[in-house]
Amino acid sequence: MRIVVTGGAGYIGSVCVELLCDSGHDVLVIDNLGVGHRGAIDPRAGLEILDLRETARLTDVLRGHETEAVIHYAADALVGESMENPAKYYRNNVLGGLSLLEGMVGAEVSKMVFSSTCATYGLPGSVPIDEDCPQNPVNPYGHSKLTFEGMLSWFAKIHGITPVIFRYFNAAGASVRFGEDHRIETHLIPNVLFVAQGKRDMIEVFGTDYETPDGSAVRDYVHVCDLAAVHRQAVEQEGSGAFNLGTGRGHSVWEVIEACRRVTGHGIPVVEGDRRVGDPPVLVAASEKAAAVFDWAPATDLEEMVRSAWKWHEAHPDGYGD
Repeated sequence: MRIVVTGGAGYIGSVCVELLCDSGHDVLVIDNLGVGHRGAIDPRAGLEILDLRETARLTDVLRGHETEAVIHYAADALVGESMENPAKYYRNNVLGGLSLLEGMVGAEVSKMVFSSTCATYGLPGSVPIDEDCPQNPVNPYGHSKLTFEGMLSWFAKIHGITPVIFRYFNAAGASVRFGEDHRIETHLIPNVLFVAQGKRDMIEVFGTDYETPDGSAVRDYVHVCDLAAVHRQAVEQEGSGAFNLGTGRGHSVWEVIEACRRVTGHGIPVVEGDRRVGDPPVLVAASEKAAAVFDWAPATDLEEMVRSAWKWHEAHPDGYGD
């Protein structure tokens, strides 16, 4: 298939592009390289550097590639930043997404796989979280993703685009070639590994008094390669709708730190801090719907996710170096 991947120079996008190329697809990455890395793009894929809000040029690129499907990763994705600069998130995640939908209509592209987030659920009343859980985001990032979900649904009804919406929980790990190198790193596992690398003095645990088995927050970590696999499956087969992507098993902050200690052999000093406002105690996915439709079974355990990430960081101590 001829596939366009927006945000293909980012963390999850780069691993997905690699897998699509491995599978024989003709892949074109669209990225403005604002937060992504040129070195994260598989050399077998093409690259078009542009802003998604350049609708006319975007339409020409989609048409010129004879695009059959779009996988849409491109987005700003820092929750804290969205609370300080919401306009940036609506400008890029909503207006950029609208421009992409207009380009798809103009270029007669009929399928989109959209990278959404569990942040659309906000503070869920119960776990595990299934797709029928009320979506009440508590920050502009989550709301911008939910807004685009709604736009995509209407474009599907009116213009016939087939939508697949994937709501991620916590992506983790790395492939052999591509890993996690955010210019501003907010994710737990790489920050813990930075301590083992000597890039940080310690890791802070935000909240140790949650009503969880060890008092720290619990999250559902899913291997980035498992995420890439279900995106490939979604473009290769029929099916539409919204799907949660997680393992159905939660791990606490302390469990993640202990896994990092075992993998790296580093003591990893810890300081205990206060809870962060708006952090739910537990976020765990119910992913039976994705399993049924896409025959998806994420099997990688937490320690293997950490081990793959550690191998990548050891091989790339300066990330992609740009």
